[in-house]
Amino acid sequence: MDHQAKRAGSALRALAVLAAMMALASPLRAAEPKPDAIIKTQSVRATVLLDDKIKADPVLSADCLAEGKKWIEKNAAEAAASRKSDPQFFKDGGWEFERKYSVRSVVGDRYVSVLRDDYMDTHAAHPNSGVNTILWDKTAAKRISIRPFFTETADNGATMKAMQKAIIASLRSEKKKRDAGDTATNEWFKDVQPTLLKIGAVTLAPSTEAGKSSGLTFHYPPYAVGPYAEGQYVAFVPWEALKPYLTPEGARIFGGARPKGDEDSEQ
Repeated sequence: MDHQAKRAGSALRALAVLAAMMALASPLRAAEPKPDAIIKTQSVRATVLLDDKIKADPVLSADCLAEGKKWIEKNAAEAAASRKSDPQFFKDGGWEFERKYSVRSVVGDRYVSVLRDDYMDTHAAHPNSGVNTILWDKTAAKRISIRPFFTETADNGATMKAMQKAIIASLRSEKKKRDAGDTATNEWFKDVQPTLLKIGAVTLAPSTEAGKSSGLTFHYPPYAVGPYAEGQYVAFVPWEALKPYLTPEGARIFGGARPKGDEDSEQ
């Protein structure tokens, strides 16, 4: 009986392993979200993806989708032209592009911070990625900047210089965590300039206090503030560092601290 029981146990384990392997091989496991826009030709596969939170807002969804479609159409045209002039570079398939829009935070049921992540593979030495942001005002139903939250945002003004200083301090800290301190140099930070257009792609960070933002997060793609191998960086500036420069609206929306989980998710 013991021998038969062992054989039965072995058979059951083998079946379990086989079932697990079949599950791993199942197309359902590898299923990807259905693109909200797609262009697929011999030259390119380009897609746009919107997360469910964005789709829940018809105006924001339409805004992001329109922008995303223009992006994939532009890249599809460039891929087609490149394939026509240099077909040898497409022998392993077409180029790939993917743009994802996802909600990072919602502050006071009015301000929505959106991350726009891009993936690009044009058969170069390696694929590349990019990141940008959108700050959406649900009340005005349009994109805005962070200007309404600060008394002044002049180039090289007090507010922007305070932001720049706090960003660089945060980036130095992040590089230390990654054992990348040797690239925490002014040479890599020279493009973080004290102007709204050149300081970095910004979002409102979530907060431990409901309906508030704990500060600003600045998002940098590979190569922006470090070598490609270091990947993307996110710099966090707590609202307290910018408190002297806040408008009444800024004072209203900022408060609390950055949740630990948010910090972990940016690593």
